[in-house]
Amino acid sequence: MSADVQTSRADRQRLRVLATAADIFSRRGFRATSMNEIAAAVGLSKPTLYHYFRSKEELLVRLYSDVLDESLAMALDVVDSEPTPLEAVRELIRSRVVYTCRRQALLKVCFEEENELPVDLAEQLLRRRRAFEDLFNAALDAHLRAHPDVEIGMTPKVWVNMALGAANWTYKWFRESGEYTPEQLGDRIAASLTAGITPA
Repeated sequence: MSADVQTSRADRQRLRVLATAADIFSRRGFRATSMNEIAAAVGLSKPTLYHYFRSKEELLVRLYSDVLDESLAMALDVVDSEPTPLEAVRELIRSRVVYTCRRQALLKVCFEEENELPVDLAEQLLRRRRAFEDLFNAALDAHLRAHPDVEIGMTPKVWVNMALGAANWTYKWFRESGEYTPEQLGDRIAASLTAGITPA
């Protein structure tokens, strides 16, 4: 068997472990979950699980890291591809809603288990989160500079935090059986939030 095939199989197994851990963490909480429980859910022995991840903390850090990497990559793509700063702001909100609704269990872990991150890594991870927020702020700033007649009634940073709060909070209440798909919901939330900053 080639090294590439072995690596691919190991990577797939790691992804299975991560998805399972996110699901169990979201239902039972990080502290109440054991590595034995994760191993059993994935169908691995505990020693085999430790071959992929050495601890629950490593699993949690990897989940956070993957979300931050995906979020930042999406934001960079949006900022680079949208024709105007306003459309970038709108798409940043829309895509965030869709991402959150599609990964509810994972985002629940990230929002509710942040205090469980190892202290020596927490600040590094939070810096990467701020990089995403900085892109959002920069897009809003560019829009406001281009349209000085637009008045948001608060600082851009507060507006961005408000918008992200609305987008991120969907992990709490979105239901697949509800009225809207993630994409439809993203469109509506983005349109509502940006209505007040859209030039007449």
